[in-house]
Amino acid sequence: MILFILKKNAGYGCYHGATGLHNSAKFVVDMLLDAGVDAALAEAIDNNCIDRLVAEYQPDTVIIEALWVVPEKFDILKQLHPGVRWIVRLHSDIPFLAGEGIAVEWISGYRARGVEVAFNSPRASEDFGTLYLPNFYPVGKPWKKPASRGVINVGCFGAIRPMKNQLIQAIAAIRFADQKGKKLQFWINAARCEEGGSNVLKNIRALFAGTKHELIEIPWLTHEGFLCVLSLMDIAMCVSLSDTFCITAADAVSVGTPLVCSGEVPWATSLSIAPTTDVDGIVRKMNKMSSPVRHLANFCNRLNLMSYSECSRDTWLRMFA
Repeated sequence: MILFILKKNAGYGCYHGATGLHNSAKFVVDMLLDAGVDAALAEAIDNNCIDRLVAEYQPDTVIIEALWVVPEKFDILKQLHPGVRWIVRLHSDIPFLAGEGIAVEWISGYRARGVEVAFNSPRASEDFGTLYLPNFYPVGKPWKKPASRGVINVGCFGAIRPMKNQLIQAIAAIRFADQKGKKLQFWINAARCEEGGSNVLKNIRALFAGTKHELIEIPWLTHEGFLCVLSLMDIAMCVSLSDTFCITAADAVSVGTPLVCSGEVPWATSLSIAPTTDVDGIVRKMNKMSSPVRHLANFCNRLNLMSYSECSRDTWLRMFA
């Protein structure tokens, strides 16, 4: 039995347990269960909850999702549960990981204690010499999308962080709407600012102040509620500076919303990929995604995402089935 343990993020205001990390783990658990592998997902308030959860579920393997368990805690946990295989799974590539001041120290601390480390990025897993445990995404049927009237709805969702590159995407979206002669409604999640994201949000708000365009800030939603909002967008933007999978981009592809992203999204077609630091280059890609080319891009992205997930499924089952 495999037990995935996340830290409960109760401090995000409208928290529904639907963070990207939670969804990522849930998708893998559901995939494993469908394949006949016993798996479960549990949330811990802090380090001290882990012992109780392991005693309750009696797993053979515990996968701790992300960096939140101090290495010294495993000195106790391994004594209490000597038959358990412990894995800490990280969801960041090296450029983003560099902003976590404890990352390398903790990774070394885990390894010194016989705790395995895994990344969902093949690049990071190779560079650190760890396990590779990728994301899995269950691609659904495209949603029927109502036509926008007189406005352009652009979604740039997810936690606000410098590495997510939201400010330049907002500038590009405004330029795109001005070229089209339409009002822009630029949608973001403003409930989670991380790694200096509050400065990013402040700049985005100032960018829209006094313009005809509108910044729409929505709270963190359930996954189903988020998919509903995402299906209303004319374009979804995920032109991030560093990423390992990007569930928000996968959500856009799943509901059938045209995607503009960076090359950091490993499964995306080149038709959707824009430069990360060139406003005009991003605008050119937005123009393509508002032309008939978007249909081919959507089709290719769906195929790529399904292929990626099938390979991910094989990777997990080779290790745990």
